[in-house]
Amino acid sequence: MPHDVGAVRDIYAHHVLHGTGTFELAPPDEPEMAARIEAVTTAGLPFLVATDGVGVLGFAYAGPYRPRPAYRFTVEDSVYVHPEATSSGLGRRLLQEVLHRCEGQGVRQVIAVIGDSANVASVRTHEKCGFTHVGTLRAVGWKFERWLDTVLMQRELGPP
Repeated sequence: MPHDVGAVRDIYAHHVLHGTGTFELAPPDEPEMAARIEAVTTAGLPFLVATDGVGVLGFAYAGPYRPRPAYRFTVEDSVYVHPEATSSGLGRRLLQEVLHRCEGQGVRQVIAVIGDSANVASVRTHEKCGFTHVGTLRAVGWKFERWLDTVLMQRELGPP
């Protein structure tokens, strides 16, 4: 995966600069992206990269939801797909694999914090993977000269 950092960064940079799925305003550089990947994998959580043999098509991961120990069985997922691979089902397949790996590691809850309530593709992807809508935070982010919502979705893993 270290050799994929540049491509992962490029996909994420596209979403930062052109989309509302992330509320970051400036793309991270490669060392920062490498540090983020390392933080996820060092925590023992999945960071998946999808390739077609030629290049990176997308990535998905689960990161800690909150730093306090009581949240240790809850993660937040993230999924980003190359602009040329959208609407291919890749995001759903990546998310399904992240969920599978998280469940195998004893994760109980997965939270999706979806930037922009108009991000229908992400909401639908999460619904197809068993997430339910648990709330909308109205006008909490300012990007592209407008206020944006975040949609909160949740999926329970494993036995209750």
